[in-house]
Amino acid sequence: MSAPKHDLLCIGNAIVDVLASVDPAVIADLGATPGSMTLIDAATAQDIENRIAVERVAGGGSGANTAVVAARMGAKVSYLGKVAEDQAGTHFTQDIRDQGLTFPSQPLAASEKIPTARCIVLVTPDGQRTMFTYLGACTEFTPADVHEETVTDAAITYMEGYLYDKPHAQAAFEHAATLARKAGRQVALTLSDTFCVGRHHAAFRGLVAGHVDILFANEAELLTLYETTDFEDALRQVAAETQLAIVTRSEKGAVVISKGERHDVPTTPVKVVDTTGAGDAFAAGFLAGLSKQHDLVTCAKLGNQAAGAIITRFGARPQEDFALRA
Repeated sequence: MSAPKHDLLCIGNAIVDVLASVDPAVIADLGATPGSMTLIDAATAQDIENRIAVERVAGGGSGANTAVVAARMGAKVSYLGKVAEDQAGTHFTQDIRDQGLTFPSQPLAASEKIPTARCIVLVTPDGQRTMFTYLGACTEFTPADVHEETVTDAAITYMEGYLYDKPHAQAAFEHAATLARKAGRQVALTLSDTFCVGRHHAAFRGLVAGHVDILFANEAELLTLYETTDFEDALRQVAAETQLAIVTRSEKGAVVISKGERHDVPTTPVKVVDTTGAGDAFAAGFLAGLSKQHDLVTCAKLGNQAAGAIITRFGARPQEDFALRA
């Protein structure tokens, strides 16, 4: 087996983020639960944008955020995701390549008339983010978009649960996982959101048990996956199905379970400005640590540090002064 050219391949929804600060009343007026993610159509996206003062437009998407932060922490990273042949798609492509990532994905033809996805992120004064996502071209990711060479060239293939929605995307995940394992590589998955897990519960259970070596989840997502309210019970179940599970618990830090060992890794409190991308950054720090052969506790500490650095600023991507290294 040849040595991988990349430490990490991230597969996810290629999205342009639209960020704005709002009063909590705006969230209530839109009928959303604070901190939730709601899927919307193009018309609704335009209506929301008409109500807010857009402060920032940037490349986004959970898996892409993880890819960018991991690269900034010293990992060699590639990315697969579907954009359209439009201005937003061009912006996303240029942005992610400017970060030093390999991005071989081909855009969806303009003739398909499906725009590049965007996520409207509304941030309230307490730092909570509520997201409204128009998936657009993201939903067209299929097994044909899984480049075999890109997968086999990565030590770890990390897949974003938000993408796991349509049947052809689920098939793409299984295809990528099969290629990775056949090449002797590892497969990682982030559950992304309780609503994602709830919509496709049986499929997620099958994916985790049959194809995933490394699982990332927050406490609520893990409880949803195993249909329990008992956190310790959920940990026992995930330990039986994966080689490595990492569960984040906000201010309580993270729990790492691997080969019968458990590590509870605390985090340092910080002043929260915007929680957008905290989980993405945590996964990036952890995976960047793995790429440098750090022990699991150190990897979790790096994840906590990366998440802590992200939530002290606006947006899900690191700024130029992001100095963390794995």
